[in-house]
Amino acid sequence: MAVRHFLNLQDASREELNQLLRRAIELKAMQRAGTVYQPLQGKVMGMVFEKSSTRTRVSFEVAMVQFGGHAIFLSPRDTQLGRGEPIEDTARVLSRMVDVVMIRTYAHEQIERFAAHSRVPVINGLTDAFHPCQMLADMQTYLEHRGDIEGRTVAWIGDGNNMCNSYIEAARQFGFRLNIATPQGYEPDAAIVAAAGDSVRLFRDPLEAAHATDLVTTDVWASMGMEDEQQQRLRDFAPYQVNDAIMAAAKSDALFLHCLPAHRGEEVAASVIDGPNSQVWDQAENRLHAQKALLEFLLVH
Repeated sequence: MAVRHFLNLQDASREELNQLLRRAIELKAMQRAGTVYQPLQGKVMGMVFEKSSTRTRVSFEVAMVQFGGHAIFLSPRDTQLGRGEPIEDTARVLSRMVDVVMIRTYAHEQIERFAAHSRVPVINGLTDAFHPCQMLADMQTYLEHRGDIEGRTVAWIGDGNNMCNSYIEAARQFGFRLNIATPQGYEPDAAIVAAAGDSVRLFRDPLEAAHATDLVTTDVWASMGMEDEQQQRLRDFAPYQVNDAIMAAAKSDALFLHCLPAHRGEEVAASVIDGPNSQVWDQAENRLHAQKALLEFLLVH
C-alpha cells in the first residue's frame, strides 16, 4: 500500500479531513478525562526543523509521548542536511529508522523531494507555501465553538502567506467562502487562488472583506526570513490591523483566530486578541489534539 503523506490539505479528502476533526475532539476529551491511549508504542517520529518553533515542536513531541511513542528533534546542526547531504539521501536513510517524519522548512519543494524518497509518512510542519497542521487546529476550533464551517464566510486580513494559502485550500476542502484582504503586492499565490474558483474573493478594503463574516483571522506581517522587510511591511500593512472596527464589521459572534506568535499593536489589536471573540488559546492547544488525530490516521489505520 502506498505511503500516505500530509504535505497540504489536498492530501486528504473532505470526508477524511472532517473525520480527523471529529477524532481530534474525541482525543481531546479522552486526554482531559485522563484516559490512557497509546496506539504508537514503539513508534518513533523524526522531527526535522530548519525553522524554529514553539507550538509545532511541543505539540508533536507531546503527541508522541501521550501516544506511547518517542520523538527525536533534529536541527540543521544535528544532521548532515546542514552540511550539504542531498535531501533525497537523508530521506532514504531516516525513513529506514523512524516511523514518521515531520519537517518544518522553507521551500515547499524541499519537503516534496523528501516525501518522494521516504518509506514512511511525511508531515508538513510548515513550509513557505503551506501550514496544513495549523489549519486542522483552526478548523477544529471553529467546529468546537460554532459548529460546521461549511457554508460560512471567513475573512483573512493581512499577508497572502503560507497560512493564507492554507485557508484557501481549507475553503475548497471544507466548503466555506473566503474573503482575503491584502495590500497591493502581497496577494496570495495566483495559481492557488485560481484553483479555488468561487470559494475565494480578493479585496483591498479590510472592512469590506470582514463584512458579515463568521470568522476573522490574520498572521504576523513579516514571517520568519523576512526580517529585512520589517519596516516596509509595517508601513504597507498598517491599514490592515484586525482591530475593533474590523470585528464590528463581522458578525457579532464571529470568532477571532491567530496562529501565533502574535504582535499586539501590529497585525492585531490587544483588545481583539484578548477579547471575548478570541479563541486563540484553544486554537493553540488544538495543535496537539489535531496532530494526534493525524498521527493515528497515518500510522494506525
